[in-house]
Amino acid sequence: MAITVLTPDQLDAQASRLHDTQAWQQIVSGWESTAPEPSPAVRTEAAPDQPTASALDHPADWRSLLSVPVGQLIDDSLRALSAPPPAERPLPGRLGAVLPDRFHAWRRIGQADVRPSVHLGYARRILTEWGWQNTPYRLRDARGARCVCGALLTAHRLGYGSPATVDRAGAWLITELRSQGWPGLIGPWNRLPGRTAADALALVDGAARRAALAGH
Repeated sequence: MAITVLTPDQLDAQASRLHDTQAWQQIVSGWESTAPEPSPAVRTEAAPDQPTASALDHPADWRSLLSVPVGQLIDDSLRALSAPPPAERPLPGRLGAVLPDRFHAWRRIGQADVRPSVHLGYARRILTEWGWQNTPYRLRDARGARCVCGALLTAHRLGYGSPATVDRAGAWLITELRSQGWPGLIGPWNRLPGRTAADALALVDGAARRAALAGH
């Protein structure tokens, strides 16, 4: 069966369309909803120097959870899957980073799907081990470094996640960008002058954490 090969720009557009659907907005608004605040009487029973149960279960700011290592995020998400988790496989070496993706097609054979949060974790590994690039905006540069969308596509082509998972991971990236006040697509954000690899990794971390908290 022929495999449709997306470009980063095409993935960006697909993820944006998914993000804008009513169903996706219900997902986003749903995970941010918290249980009703406990009554004042319940709160006063806790010792002054101890956090209440509500504070532990529903952190005031999800960004405080980003200190969790992405490796732990991947492990936690994999354990939550109903199907057996895919075997951990190291990324191909530097030669693998610059080879055309068709040489990696065999890696998808027999691989189970993963959640978007896990897929984002593997995309982060690609950006960390193979490098991040922001111009020109394409799948890879001559050294094998990827843009953010290129890392999502590469993770899929290495066997981590289905095409639908890639779209959902991209939609979580856009959700994270909207929370930061960015109104456009991932690509223009990625290639904005002054953007850094640290910015890209922080974006992926934030999107992965959002997805994991939503059960994705």
